[in-house]
Amino acid sequence: MKVVLITGGSRGIGAATAKKLAQQGYAVAINYKSNHAAAQQVKEDILKAGGKAQYFQADISQEQQVVDLFQVVQAHFGPVTHLVNNAGVLAQQMRVEEMNAERINWMLMQNVTPYFICAREAIKQMRQSSLAKQCAIVNVSSAASYLGGANEYVDYAASKGAIDSFTKGLSLELAAEGIRVNGVRPGCIYTDIHSDGGEPNRVDRVADLLPLKRGGTSKEVANAIAWLLSCESSYATGTFIDLAGGK
Repeated sequence: MKVVLITGGSRGIGAATAKKLAQQGYAVAINYKSNHAAAQQVKEDILKAGGKAQYFQADISQEQQVVDLFQVVQAHFGPVTHLVNNAGVLAQQMRVEEMNAERINWMLMQNVTPYFICAREAIKQMRQSSLAKQCAIVNVSSAASYLGGANEYVDYAASKGAIDSFTKGLSLELAAEGIRVNGVRPGCIYTDIHSDGGEPNRVDRVADLLPLKRGGTSKEVANAIAWLLSCESSYATGTFIDLAGGK
């Protein structure tokens, strides 16, 4: 059975991906940090549509909680065969000259370290799976990794640049085993994360500056993630799909 763990699966891109993958026959493990009601709603939506899902609470910035999370998911569904590293944070918009070390270190601890630790635990289980040659990881990065996030969140952009490097390096480490690692880089997508940056309507503000003249949707990102996880992309590893409206 294909078992996918989605970090930050209770809202936005994570929730859309959970529903998409459930439709494709995955057993979906929905990780969430604190919004139990949202995670429960995603599960209920999947179950009503005839899919398999369960939610699992864990703060993935805490290493032991990640270890425990993977053990609980394995006990419930079996070994994780697919991982979507999606959970992330965005801080209040500000210029670099205003940032302090506490903010920068927090950003890296929330957006970079968990991807490493979740991948580490996923790899252990993937190697145990009868589907080992079909296993895959998708890391959710951001167009900010190459656009820079100037005047708003260079620290967030830098954390996503680290994820790009991580994706490439891990893909090379695992390629000989047939475990594929790819990334998606969403741009201006209608999700709640913009509220965390202090501008909930940011996508509407910048939409006309994009070549496609609109913001993107979580479903559009979910479609790309689903393809990269699937056997249809079996010759793709260490690569990225940019979903940024032409940016």
